[in-house]
Amino acid sequence: MTGGQATGDRTLAAAGMILIYAAIIGFTDNFVRVIASEAGLWQFHATRTVMAVGLLVLLARPLHLRLGARNLRAVLARSAIHGCAMVIYFGALAFLPVALVAAGLFTSPIFVLLIERFAYGAQIGPFRVMAVLLGFVGVILVLGPEAMQGASLPALLPVLAGALYALGNIATRRWCHEESAETLLAGFFLALGLAGALGMVVLALAPVPVPSGTAGFLMRGPVWPTQGFWFWTFIQAAGSLLGVGLMVRAYQVADATRVSVFEYAILPASAAWSWLIWGEVLTPMAVAGMAMIVAAGIMIALSAKDAGLAKPT
Repeated sequence: MTGGQATGDRTLAAAGMILIYAAIIGFTDNFVRVIASEAGLWQFHATRTVMAVGLLVLLARPLHLRLGARNLRAVLARSAIHGCAMVIYFGALAFLPVALVAAGLFTSPIFVLLIERFAYGAQIGPFRVMAVLLGFVGVILVLGPEAMQGASLPALLPVLAGALYALGNIATRRWCHEESAETLLAGFFLALGLAGALGMVVLALAPVPVPSGTAGFLMRGPVWPTQGFWFWTFIQAAGSLLGVGLMVRAYQVADATRVSVFEYAILPASAAWSWLIWGEVLTPMAVAGMAMIVAAGIMIALSAKDAGLAKPT
């Protein structure tokens, strides 16, 4: 996972990293429902951070990992941005349909395109614009018609999460291109772990009524963990460590407007694992959406030689 300053733009290598990341995260995230049935979101984040950072520290010496930050301010800023995005995303799940929340988060490639164009002056080719739009339409088809229903002020929260997620991904290359992937990983997990610890303290001091099962995921304070919680949280920590590490490295070696579209692969990967693990069957509309997502990724790869990549600053 060790990485320093990005040299050039390696779109195809980044695509491979994202596809492996999607396969890993698609698998591990399918078992969040198991964790959510007995523990809370905040305890999950805090425990996963302890495990993930512990693994990083143990692997640091044998794998020659560099955990120290070269630009601490940039790493802290990126970690805070990505941490806020994930907290908003999971928080919105408490009162919005999952499909709507997911659709909001996956507006991030649109924001990557806009931020790169208007904040950094990058020249974005029409192929990439078409790919982003095609991929987003594919996401809507995968999620189903309900993803576009119920638009309201609270429904803007997942879109805000998507915007922050986009900014964090741009920061990975433009602000933190000299950092190692493991440094950014540690910052990401520590930000979520801090949020988790604060949430546990608040809910321990001011507990609220908690529905049973997965419905109480957001509102559940600290509980005595079972063996199942420890096992699946460790699987989450190890899987996230490897998967997110690959994702971080992908954003370091290639243009964010390209890499962000490849992240659409998470949805078909999650759907495939859902079918294999839980027997959930996709609709023809969802299959068509996944085909559009794959087409968007191919379009991005074909446009890899387009001019207009601004160097990181």
